Amino acid sequence: MEIQGYNLPDDLYYEENHFWVRDDGDILVMGMDDFAQQMAGEIVYVQLPDEGQKITAGKKFAKMESGKWLGKVYGPVNGELAAVNEELEENPGLINEDCYGKGWMYKIKPDDKSELQNLIKEPAAVEKWLLADIEKYAEDS
Repeated sequence: MEIQGYNLPDDLYYEENHFWVRDDGDILVMGMDDFAQQMAGEIVYVQLPDEGQKITAGKKFAKMESGKWLGKVYGPVNGELAAVNEELEENPGLINEDCYGKGWMYKIKPDDKSELQNLIKEPAAVEKWLLADIEKYAEDS
């Protein structure tokens, strides 16, 4: 779905800090959504924690930065880091080029996949959340 120039695919789950999650069977793939990558500008660094690290829903587990922004990456669910996108070490700009494809960031082995229900998925809810954040960030700038 497209909302005011931001692309948010319907088949993904969204975490309130603008990271997406795709259900790939036993593994969840995670990345930064289109709104966040546009707001951040050119991504210049992504922290790639060690595979096997435990992550907790709502808790910071990595950092990233652009030329104008320093950000935190929060766990969308409880689980274990199964893989990191090592290409981002050399080319973090992949997030800007293809945030839902080559710019994926982490793969997570969830403790309990039902936790996906805590994320934003239903199109009307995604639209309401994004429009509220568009408004909020417009006021801040």
